[in-house]
Amino acid sequence: MPPPPPRNLWSGPRSWPRPPLVADPDLTGWPDGVARHVLDRVDSTNAEAFRLAPHLSGPAWVLARKQEAGRGRRGRAWTDPPGNFAASLVLRPEGAAADAARLSFVAALSVHDALIALCGPHLNIALKWPNDVLLNGGKLSGILLESAGSGGQVSTLVIGIGVNLAAAPEASEVETQATRPVSLKGETGLIVTPDEFLDALAVAFDQWSRQMREFGFQPIRTAWLARAAKLGETITARTGGSETTGRFEGIDETGALILTTARGRTAIPAADIFFSGG
Repeated sequence: MPPPPPRNLWSGPRSWPRPPLVADPDLTGWPDGVARHVLDRVDSTNAEAFRLAPHLSGPAWVLARKQEAGRGRRGRAWTDPPGNFAASLVLRPEGAAADAARLSFVAALSVHDALIALCGPHLNIALKWPNDVLLNGGKLSGILLESAGSGGQVSTLVIGIGVNLAAAPEASEVETQATRPVSLKGETGLIVTPDEFLDALAVAFDQWSRQMREFGFQPIRTAWLARAAKLGETITARTGGSETTGRFEGIDETGALILTTARGRTAIPAADIFFSGG
């Protein structure tokens, strides 16, 4: 019997020291026991990862030179010009959907560390809740988690990651008030190939996921907050037709956004985030 269709799990510039549990990353060498599939052309790396999942004995990365039907959160299209990074990691996690969803923060930290390892420590990167990576205040990367399972348990998890290494969509291609898209090359002049980025990303993800398995979510939460965009500032969380504006206080032990509003503190498990001025 084929697995059930995937469902979206998330409907989720300052310099800070690393948390004590995390040493400076050595992003060299491919992680043991992790497969690597590189395809010239694919509809969606997430879709291909789900097709591969029944035949895999362990984690695997799927990298596409060209992705023709990439997708972002809430079913939005993901523009993927040549030279940009489009890859998915397929896992068989143990635990409930909430546990799997927190790997979004692991993925964001991994993208951050891969960029720093390849481009240098002065790159102006920040993490936007729940799963975007910003460069110079613009959106450089997006992360999409999808899962299959039953009975509240996740049997297959796919983490799709897109990074604008070479080019960014035009502002007219994204929704009104969305964070402006940027590319690594456009903002810095640096050229990183998708293969180079995957090498660094796979090792960073392996290191951060080991941290979470050994110590739980707390060191991941601490590290993510140390890199968070607009922490302590006023932001707006939009879910469907409702909006909540308040001071961004952090994230809780589940990964939910914490805002302080005129009515007090509130936890928001899923939303799109908008900053003042876009």
